[in-house]
Amino acid sequence: MMSKRQLKANLRGERLAARDAIPAELRLEFSLRMAELAGDDLSIEPGTIVSGFFPIRSEADIRPLMARLKARGARLCLPVVMDKETIVFRELVAGAELVDTGFGTRGPGPEAAVLDPDLLLVPLSAFDAQGNRVGYGAGHYDRAIARLREKGRHPRLIGIAFDCQEVAEVPYEAHDVRLEAVLTESGLRTFME
Repeated sequence: MMSKRQLKANLRGERLAARDAIPAELRLEFSLRMAELAGDDLSIEPGTIVSGFFPIRSEADIRPLMARLKARGARLCLPVVMDKETIVFRELVAGAELVDTGFGTRGPGPEAAVLDPDLLLVPLSAFDAQGNRVGYGAGHYDRAIARLREKGRHPRLIGIAFDCQEVAEVPYEAHDVRLEAVLTESGLRTFME
């Protein structure tokens, strides 16, 4: 019998292959649709700190969504890989120089403020209808969320994916953190507690 780790690795491979198979033009169309569907509906107050991400590989491009949230008063930040265990969230401000920040992406440099997000837009490999997710296997977000909670922060977690990344069931482990909602090209789905 396969371990939960092996099951997750299989789901990760299958769902990322399905995501990779979406033509680039269609991924862009889906990404723009996500901004249209959720850009005005996500509940944020002016000053809310929102962590987004710049797309790598075949991820959804949420930069249009981030721009909509910024226009509504959000402060934006991006995850930056510090080492094998740690990511921090650096403030993204207009005109700031972007540097390599790990995993083939770019983001704010060391001079940028480190923020504690109120809302995390979380990339993922697979998700299920209970709000469980399979990440990319490094555990960066799980550890970052645990660190925020240790500080008394409880950020809202919204997964970003395409419909093809949904699976019947994600094997749940004690360290896994459930999502509040997931945003796909079909819209924002909130999960019940």
